[in-house]
Amino acid sequence: MGKPVTEIAKAVIQTEADSILLLKDRIDQKFDGACHLLAACKGKVILIGMGKSGHIAKKIASTLSSTGTPSFYMHPGEAGHGDLGVITGNDVVIMISYSGESDEMISLLPGIKRINVPIISMTGNSNSSIGMSSQFHIDVSVKKEACPNNLAPTSSTTAALVMGDAIAISLINLNNFSSDDFAMSHPSGALGRRLLTFVSSIMKSGEDIPIVSKAELLIDSLLVMSEKALGMVLIVENHKLLGIFTDGDLRRAIESNINFQELTIEEVMTRDCKSIEAHEPALIAMQLMEKYSITSLPVIDSNNQIVGAITMHILIQAKLF
Repeated sequence: MGKPVTEIAKAVIQTEADSILLLKDRIDQKFDGACHLLAACKGKVILIGMGKSGHIAKKIASTLSSTGTPSFYMHPGEAGHGDLGVITGNDVVIMISYSGESDEMISLLPGIKRINVPIISMTGNSNSSIGMSSQFHIDVSVKKEACPNNLAPTSSTTAALVMGDAIAISLINLNNFSSDDFAMSHPSGALGRRLLTFVSSIMKSGEDIPIVSKAELLIDSLLVMSEKALGMVLIVENHKLLGIFTDGDLRRAIESNINFQELTIEEVMTRDCKSIEAHEPALIAMQLMEKYSITSLPVIDSNNQIVGAITMHILIQAKLF
């Protein structure tokens, strides 16, 4: 019987974790220079890798693009048959090869150098052909692969991937890439929806807003609340927001044995209620509701006039959670 599977799995994780930790001591002037070169790039960042390194290059290119550094992956085989023509003098090339001696990639070096494009290499050997041909070499060598035969790229590909993440996140800082910028490149994702969805685009407006005057009887206001089905009514005076009455207020009123027949809505409403303006991101509305444990918000303009209403249910429907 060999080793238990769980023991093998834990050893793999430990080996790869140890390899990652070694990278910390390699964040040096070469790494700094490479990041500043990428930050200053006026064109695209082209990542090239063969085999497993190619898969890592694809992922790093995707991460860079989504964090403000336009990038794409180029297969070295295709590059040698015409695709190299897409590279311009404004670009930067990142070559990933653990040995630094990939024939397919070495064959590209003369063409890349002919158009004077800077090369950043990520290899396990700084004295390799690719390492020696680059402006900046980043060491991603590992003591051993997690593979028991020390053959299958495991620790080495993980190290290259993590170093790529270190570059991408460093560039976020250098490029002042904000969460709003991230949302613009991820409009279909959850974060994109949160940052790009505004209150004005999802709020209830016009005749759908449950509005009553302060003199309205409580019993009549409840009819408006039921009709509009937002779990609240907004109380106005001279077209301006005066207060709010919600389902929660109704439950408390019932518990207090309030005489519904005689009271006006003004007598039981919540004054100085929280509100939001229509131009604000819907994310802010969600944060307000969570902070103050409420489920409804009046939407007002700069003059405190009601222009809409938004609820937690509306935010859930907009898939902001």
